[in-house]
Amino acid sequence: MPPSFFFHHDAIWAAHPALAVGVLQLAQITPDAQVAEPVARHHALARERLAQGPEGEFPEIQAWRRAFSAMGLKPTQYRCAAESLLRRFRKDDRLPALHPLVDLCNAVSLAFAIPIAVFDLSRIDGGLEVRHARGDETHDSFAGAPEPPDAGEVIFADAAGHAHARRWCHRQSARSCVQASTSDVLVVAEALHAGAADDVARLMAALAGAVQTAGWAVRRQDRLQRAAPRFALAALV
Repeated sequence: MPPSFFFHHDAIWAAHPALAVGVLQLAQITPDAQVAEPVARHHALARERLAQGPEGEFPEIQAWRRAFSAMGLKPTQYRCAAESLLRRFRKDDRLPALHPLVDLCNAVSLAFAIPIAVFDLSRIDGGLEVRHARGDETHDSFAGAPEPPDAGEVIFADAAGHAHARRWCHRQSARSCVQASTSDVLVVAEALHAGAADDVARLMAALAGAVQTAGWAVRRQDRLQRAAPRFALAALV
């Protein structure tokens, strides 16, 4: 069943009223696009900010730590993806090159301290919903073994019960990660801090500009809110 929508369940909005969400649907992704310039530029922005203090002091990261604590997760054990990237970048002053799109999204995530998820739409069944897990879904870990999410944890779930991310923005699934063959993707940026809506808007503008410079196509983009939470996906080509 081809993917047709993305949204957050209302229970997520109710529990996290400060949530700001930006969404991009991209097409014509290629593994040989040149993104060195925007990646380097956003790495430089991240270095400049980290020079002023560690990532744990950033309001963007502190907001996610509070959210993880409210979900019953130890925030120093389960970190949002942006914090994990910032910690690695602070220690190594670099991130490993994986795929041009992933490298670009990681660099923008570093610069804004906001987690960005990228899903291969050809691996999504029916649609994608951010909701609390029932506990009968399946998450394909990068370790190679499928694992069920804990009942009640926040996941990105499709209509077939695949959990494409666990513990909200902590870790994505190997099932829908970007590969050399990936052509159509869904990019999701989420933030919870004060001023999150404005920062997500700036992030989306920066990312969309870099994507177009790389020669990839922006099919659709939007910012979601509780009153209008649903993002209708364009048909895959």
